[in-house]
Amino acid sequence: MLDRYLKICSIQIVVLDFIGLNAVFYLVRALMRDTGQPIHVDVDTFLLGANVSWMIALYTTGIYFVSQQLSYERMARKSVQGILLYILLLLTYLFMYKLLYSRLFVTLYFLLFIVVVVIGRLLFYFITNYIIHSKAIQKKVVILGYNDVSKRLVDSFLDVKSNLQFEGFFEEYSKVHELSYYPVIGNLEDCVPYAKSNNIREIYSTLSPEQFPYLYTLAHEAEQHFIRFRFVPDFRMFVNRQIYIDYFNNIPIISLRSEPLDDIANRIRKRIFDIIVSSLVTIFLLSWLIPLLALLIRLESKGPVFFIQHRTGRNNQTFRCLKMRSMKVNKSANEKQASRNDDRFTRIGRILRKTNLDEMPQFLNVLLGDMSIVGPRPHMLRHTEEYSRIIQQYMVRHFMKPGITGWAQVNGFRGEITEDHQLRKRIEHDIWYMENWSVYLDLRIMFMTVMNTVKGDKNAF
Repeated sequence: MLDRYLKICSIQIVVLDFIGLNAVFYLVRALMRDTGQPIHVDVDTFLLGANVSWMIALYTTGIYFVSQQLSYERMARKSVQGILLYILLLLTYLFMYKLLYSRLFVTLYFLLFIVVVVIGRLLFYFITNYIIHSKAIQKKVVILGYNDVSKRLVDSFLDVKSNLQFEGFFEEYSKVHELSYYPVIGNLEDCVPYAKSNNIREIYSTLSPEQFPYLYTLAHEAEQHFIRFRFVPDFRMFVNRQIYIDYFNNIPIISLRSEPLDDIANRIRKRIFDIIVSSLVTIFLLSWLIPLLALLIRLESKGPVFFIQHRTGRNNQTFRCLKMRSMKVNKSANEKQASRNDDRFTRIGRILRKTNLDEMPQFLNVLLGDMSIVGPRPHMLRHTEEYSRIIQQYMVRHFMKPGITGWAQVNGFRGEITEDHQLRKRIEHDIWYMENWSVYLDLRIMFMTVMNTVKGDKNAF
């Protein structure tokens, strides 16, 4: 029920945002006219760009995703992300179409729209907070079993914003050997009678039905009195980590990790993003940059302009990775990784690697479909064999396409690997990216890559 109320509130806030977005435009235009500053604005063109930009911003950042585990901090963070992306998109739109409006008009518009968004979020906060604490939708719940799982479950009830009101445990007294903050109300047989007389809406069982067949009788009896009975399985006996459950024709499927890019719709979004960005880079940058760098490389040393190396791609498939040649031609290029004081670097090669310009041809790999703009960096085939023997989860990073840049690289884990912990942290970051992918995260990593290049990265050599 709470989830339904929150979704209704969310839809209302979406509608208010778009009403406010358009109302602010007319308000600012009227204010400037009243102050004697006429402004010539193509209403349809501006509002089209504004509305589409906000749609993209809220879709990309997922501002309005809500659930019973409501996090105001998460909503505030995503709202800031959405506003910043909206401003960037709308300014880009105005620039591309050469819509040279008054800077005062644009500034006032953005400021007032931010005020509207903030008011909308505060409204959402107060409404949802009222709903969560409303006695009309509060659910009293109890838990069967007093064990580690049940205690963790109670902690979860308390940690999140929800309408669940925990009353206590039901367990055999002989199995309870400590004082509990919440009472152990009675034995298992006392659960349903207590629930009936105390308006308990849900019963959570942390006990295994295989060990306590009586639970099926309790569940049937509870449902006869319109009390929901829920089982909380303890999967730690199989895997000692967080797991994810999906369903295939009502059959539960357990996965060891969440993979947003396992969804074909997300893969299409990422591929479209890759193609658009790579095409723009190829047309406006690589078309003149590669010939210039090729000339500088050939003037300093003999050999090919490009360094083409077989590397490990998605699903452990090999592909030909393109780079501008930064070293003298040598026989150990496919065996030995580059080091800080490597004497194989050419002078122009050191500059290329320091500025990441040697990686620019990989945008062509992206267009060919071998790579993505953002993802785990591809390693040499020899290193893939070595690293997979060192780190158990190493091969997991190959569930997705390798990238020109990645979450590990922008967090300082790039360049030469000399110790196991450096490799371990790189793999941890790569897997975290795979489990938390979003379009916004890709944009953030791209921005951080550019900033690191401008500031200089100590691991770039």
